[in-house]
Amino acid sequence: MTDSGIRHLRLERFDPARDSPLLHSWVVQERAQFWMMGEHTLEEVREIYEWIDEQPTHAAYLAWADDEAAALFQTYDPRAEEVGEHLDVRVGDVGVHFMLAPPTRRRSGFTGTVIAFLLDTVFADPTVQRLVAEPDARNDKAVSLVERLGFELGPVVELSTKPARLAFFSRADYERMPRER
Repeated sequence: MTDSGIRHLRLERFDPARDSPLLHSWVVQERAQFWMMGEHTLEEVREIYEWIDEQPTHAAYLAWADDEAAALFQTYDPRAEEVGEHLDVRVGDVGVHFMLAPPTRRRSGFTGTVIAFLLDTVFADPTVQRLVAEPDARNDKAVSLVERLGFELGPVVELSTKPARLAFFSRADYERMPRER
């Protein structure tokens, strides 16, 4: 067991038919305003994630901490997204999006434990060399979080939907992380 109280973590592929009601309940909350889905209907959320599920360049997952949905985690090929036009995409780059579930009965260390698990999962693929994140530059909490995690902050770029703060996390950064998790 970790200090966070989590006994078991697992990642499941996001099933739009099964999981969209749960995700919709998250994205319509004020805390998820930077996810830009606050006005979306359940049907619109399901359609978006059906599209993601059909793409060979994208994947969406739910992270589970014991029996509680803990986070939405998405991976994508940066060349398949607008952000790829604003950076030098390298072989082994993987774009990531992350949204923690609304808080329930969490203990200290919960977020770090879940994120460490997600990093372990994505870097288990030896072809992954660098993670690319692009949180909304106006979202101080998200930018601060990726910086605390050890991502190297890059420039702010203007995407069609937001000003995005580029952030990068290399395999070398990952390998330097403490392993007592």
